[in-house]
Amino acid sequence: MAARTLELDAACVAAVDLARAAAEGRATVAGVGEHEGCVREDARVVTHYFAVDHPGYQGWRWAVTVARASRARVVTVNEVVMLPGDGALLAPAWVPWSERVEAGDVTPGVLMPTADDDPRVEAGFTGGDTARDADPAEWAATRAVVAELGLGRERVLSQYGRDEAADRWVEGEGGPHNAMTKQAPGQCQGCAYFIRLSGSMGRQFGVCSNEFSPSDASVVTVDHGCGAHSDVVEPQRGVDLPRPVWDTITTDDLLFD
Repeated sequence: MAARTLELDAACVAAVDLARAAAEGRATVAGVGEHEGCVREDARVVTHYFAVDHPGYQGWRWAVTVARASRARVVTVNEVVMLPGDGALLAPAWVPWSERVEAGDVTPGVLMPTADDDPRVEAGFTGGDTARDADPAEWAATRAVVAELGLGRERVLSQYGRDEAADRWVEGEGGPHNAMTKQAPGQCQGCAYFIRLSGSMGRQFGVCSNEFSPSDASVVTVDHGCGAHSDVVEPQRGVDLPRPVWDTITTDDLLFD
């Protein structure tokens, strides 16, 4: 059995002026251009397409859907929208906030919470979530001890977090793979301005304390370097100035009668 051909409703097809007027009523910035045809949506339901007359909406079309009730002669407007066509200029795909945040986006007044399942952190020596279910007096004593040792944090950096930070620092400007290090007279591990980090990270990283270095107050690797190394000294520490041609320094004691 041959498929039944879906016929366009003649009254809806002829309602071009009605559809154009409806589109013009919605158009505030983008105008309504030439009629680009129509398609059948359902029985006695047709959508008319018009070009969008605006340079900022290239490839977009006004879509006006008109309909006619059964046994009725009057065609009415059902919907007016603007839709993208082939080659239309579209906005970039929406990216979740958690994926849009980049390094340096936290500015004064901006809060960036750490997720409960963030792999960069883990429960600290205070017991984390389990401490809330334990004996309050027992955990109060535990917190007092670890606070004296400087360890009283609910969460601490995990091994994954340390490895991730280490990889980022090594590949960054404070690492060894840059033009600054290649031209440096020495490495940071032999510089007086190099302050090592404590703990396991101190084996590979420290902080620069030379105000004239571009890495001042930044984390650097032990094999990083710059031209402000402490072992670089001036070949001559002082300059002997000759006696002035005209003496304007000494004074004569004048005696008055």
